[in-house]
Amino acid sequence: MTKTIFITGAGTGLGRGAALGLAKEGHKVIATTELTAQKTDLMREAEDQGLEMDVFKLDITNQRDLAEIAKYDFDIFVANAAINEGGPLGEVPMDRFRALFEVNVFATLETAQLAAQKLVKKGSGKIVFMSSMAGISATPYVGPYTATKHALEGIAQTMKAELEEFGVKVATINPGPFATGFNKRSAEEKWKWYNENEHFTRKEDMIEQEEGLKEFDPEDMIKKMIEIIPADHHKFRTVYPQETEDQLKETQKERWNMEI
Repeated sequence: MTKTIFITGAGTGLGRGAALGLAKEGHKVIATTELTAQKTDLMREAEDQGLEMDVFKLDITNQRDLAEIAKYDFDIFVANAAINEGGPLGEVPMDRFRALFEVNVFATLETAQLAAQKLVKKGSGKIVFMSSMAGISATPYVGPYTATKHALEGIAQTMKAELEEFGVKVATINPGPFATGFNKRSAEEKWKWYNENEHFTRKEDMIEQEEGLKEFDPEDMIKKMIEIIPADHHKFRTVYPQETEDQLKETQKERWNMEI
């Protein structure tokens, strides 16, 4: 069945791929991008592929941009927009930590509230939060991003219980590490403020963690998103790939026996 799907953060990466893929499947896609340049690029790509999509600029921290959401009718809202930045939690500058929460938690929840208000009036629909494996795991030097995604997990689980009686479903999609450039760019940001002569965290430890990250082909994750986003029934949490799901379940078991 064809759905109308609103997706934020569709200018790059998995969001962009999913938006194009969902449109190719015949769904009506309302794709938003943080920047006007991304909007232009996405519109050009959709045209080249012969796809019809509504595309507009939506910086989720901008109140004027947020007001545009009210103009659209949709069945499914995908809260995908996010930023990423790494660094040791014992030393990360608080302005950087707050910036991640502003986008990944506060602004994301605000978009979800706007979507919820529309869907509750309809008595049906679904909100999908693009979370992460980081919403379940805890990896050294990825703490700022991890904290925001843990918060998002709590938001999603709570909203699921609160909105069920109104006919609105809530779910999360939790990608593992995919090679979109998102992880690499975030790892680079900490070098703008980190100084090995001033900070106690060892540079070599952070570099070792970065180099040890195994990334997967993003096309596989995009296919999974195209499958799950429009589906009427699926698990509340979709972790992908299976290797990542297995890893996270094992980590959760280990935490119950963790000692200090």
